[in-house]
Amino acid sequence: MLTNINETYNDPKKLANDYVHEVYELIKKRNPGETEFLQATREIFDSLRPVFVKNPHYIEDGILERITEPDRIITFRVAWEDDQGKVHVNRGYRVQFNSELGPYKGGIRFHPSVNLSIMKFLAFEQIFKNSLTGQPIGAGKGGSDFDPKDKSEREIMRFIQSFMTEMQKYLGPDLDVPAGDIGVGRREVGYMAGQYNRIRGGFQPGVFTGKDPNYGGSLGRREATGYGTVYFTQEMLKTNGMSFEGKKVIVSGSGNVSTYAMEKAIELGATVIACSDSSGYIYDENGINVETIKRIKEIENDRIKVYRKYHSSAKFIEGCQGIWTIPCDIVIPCATQNELDEDDATLLIRNGVKAIAEGANMPCTQEAIDLFLENDILFAPAKAANAGGVAVSAMEMSQNSMRLSWTFEEVDEKLQLVMKDIYDNCLQAAEEYGYPGNLIVGANIAGFLKVANSMVSHGIR
Repeated sequence: MLTNINETYNDPKKLANDYVHEVYELIKKRNPGETEFLQATREIFDSLRPVFVKNPHYIEDGILERITEPDRIITFRVAWEDDQGKVHVNRGYRVQFNSELGPYKGGIRFHPSVNLSIMKFLAFEQIFKNSLTGQPIGAGKGGSDFDPKDKSEREIMRFIQSFMTEMQKYLGPDLDVPAGDIGVGRREVGYMAGQYNRIRGGFQPGVFTGKDPNYGGSLGRREATGYGTVYFTQEMLKTNGMSFEGKKVIVSGSGNVSTYAMEKAIELGATVIACSDSSGYIYDENGINVETIKRIKEIENDRIKVYRKYHSSAKFIEGCQGIWTIPCDIVIPCATQNELDEDDATLLIRNGVKAIAEGANMPCTQEAIDLFLENDILFAPAKAANAGGVAVSAMEMSQNSMRLSWTFEEVDEKLQLVMKDIYDNCLQAAEEYGYPGNLIVGANIAGFLKVANSMVSHGIR
């Protein structure tokens, strides 16, 4: 790494550029083939150059080298038996990335695409997202390549019990507090909590978030990520003289984040004209009925194509990628990482899109983001826009610690304040460091500074 920086460098900008370049090359060498993780680190690094120009002491303290290396990575075998008595083996992960601000906090994902690169990318992004919330939480992420699709309820329960038998060794209310993510909802969190309690003995309310409110979950948690994304976007639109009123909106996905983003956007006067799942998308120029989506996904546990059974005016098109061909004003991608690429961005811009708000984690490729920025499209980055879920998870931890339960209205009011504060902090950081209006740079810098200052205070460790 760079040494004798005060003697060697007279140009702070060159020092910052060389430092960022050198650390990124080191990360590439240490993490070959980890595409998602490298994409996330590169995006953060590009934003942080002006921080190191103004604050060279971060270079001396090796902050980038330290913040990009997880505290620990846990991988383990998960053996379980299906309903026919056949034994299956999956791989489990927990990346405990950074605990400078509090216990590790981040979801558990069950999806066949899960691998170490994706776990590290999600946990790394979580550092900055959790910092932005202003809550005392660190960052982690976990999951398995287990596919819950087409599994019976008992098979899912048996898998989770096996998964949690190993995972429980590394969890605790002041150590690591997981929540749900793709493939993990209230039911799955309930199975995790049940197995944890079974092994540890007694009721442990503060070890998981996203729980059912009947046993310590927070009201408003299910809605929080989707609502929070819309609240953040509302602030962004307001700053630029716009609102959701009368706008046509596309939301990819049809899980919790998508459903409640649609619900809140409609409440604010928008018309949501399309949403999707992995099989395809539905389009209705008169507006999607969110209550029907809830019924299909939360009660019937079915595919989005059955929406036409209830609303014959809607169209179902196979293949979810085509959703980006529909002209609209606002796009909220809520499905998965890198779902919206450069070609999709080109189409959206040509069709007059005005704003993009990332509801999923890194749903837009870097090439797509660059195009949006070049064409002055308003852009709300995931680590800021979708931080509402983890913010309310931290509120759930607080309620568990106090043995209290807040009303939905109380939680929603606090969520709105958190999202407004995040937006204001991103805007201020972008302005201070020479990128006025750029919320990507602002989010990265605002999230980084709090963690970096804590790392300096705690010494080298």
